[in-house]
Amino acid sequence: MTSRETIDDFLSQKRIAVVGVSRNAADFTRLLFREFIRRGYDAVPVNPNASEIDGRRCYARLQDLDPPADGVLVMTPAKRAAEVARDCAQSGVGRVWFYRAAGAGAVHPDAVEFCRASGIRVVEGWCPFMFWRDAGFFHRLHGFALKLIGRHPR
Repeated sequence: MTSRETIDDFLSQKRIAVVGVSRNAADFTRLLFREFIRRGYDAVPVNPNASEIDGRRCYARLQDLDPPADGVLVMTPAKRAAEVARDCAQSGVGRVWFYRAAGAGAVHPDAVEFCRASGIRVVEGWCPFMFWRDAGFFHRLHGFALKLIGRHPR
């Protein structure tokens, strides 16, 4: 299970690549991408099918970023997670967050195992909104409910 310390370490980084951010402006990935920007992060979109997202240059691969990202938020389908994990290792990324709110999300056991074996710190699942102290009511309620049933990271 992911520790709260690992989550806080990820969120303390400033240059975060968001892999799998959608071209669709109404998609949740865009909402989360914009929230990182609003909070002062240098959020970098990564999507091979876009040249820019929300006015920011979009990169096809993590290896194209210069300077590299401090952390990577993976919002792709789980079947692509292992490929993204390998890209993170090749790019020297030390922190990866495999996003999940419901279902598998971007979490795939092979990707998580690869990252850990490569010395990459992993947040396995969860949504960053749950860990920002000033997030909206719904996100705080979700976190509170998980604490009640003993599933919230400690």
